[in-house]
Amino acid sequence: MIAENLKRILSEIPEGVQLIVVSKTRSNEEIMEAYNAGHRIFGENRVHEMVDKHAELPDDIEWHFIGHLQRNKVKYMADFVSLIHSVDSYKLLKEVNKRARKADRTIDCLLQFHIADEEAKFGLTMDKLDFLDSGQHKELTNVRIRGVMGMATFTEDEDQVQREFQLLKSIFNQLKERYFGQNAEFADISMGMSGDYRLGIEAGSTMLRIGSDIFGPRE
Repeated sequence: MIAENLKRILSEIPEGVQLIVVSKTRSNEEIMEAYNAGHRIFGENRVHEMVDKHAELPDDIEWHFIGHLQRNKVKYMADFVSLIHSVDSYKLLKEVNKRARKADRTIDCLLQFHIADEEAKFGLTMDKLDFLDSGQHKELTNVRIRGVMGMATFTEDEDQVQREFQLLKSIFNQLKERYFGQNAEFADISMGMSGDYRLGIEAGSTMLRIGSDIFGPRE
């Protein structure tokens, strides 16, 4: 069913929107079913789990880190991670830059913003952007800020989810205008998961993070 689910979801996604298959807690066998169906982009939310899977699975998989990231864990994935969706502080951005420089790489990052009506969610807010106002981010030459990420409230209220996604799109537009107007690479909005990806698409998402709709419910 994994290949069928993947095909169905891909048929719903407009051109220009990228699918990150969320493989956290999934076995290598399950991941290989999606891989053998042609998919190459997978997202993990635990560093060591992603490191193990990277070592065991095909080299052409593009690994995205989508979970809350502690600074002391960056070093373990700095030599291979393709995109970090969850940069929620300047200190973390500096650490990614430091580890990327040691690995002789440039690591792509998204700035995570807190848009949900849930205190447990992580993310920046618009009043905590001193590092952008001061231009400090331009000194970090081994990271590339490509856009924003956000997680909507876990709720059945689609109107609320829609408002939160529209807020993230508005944040993206403000950042683009204020700080990244000359930067064509600042172009991505990572929003929308299994329960709300259609609302994410409507709000302007360029990256969807979908797991259970492809692999089925977690045990």
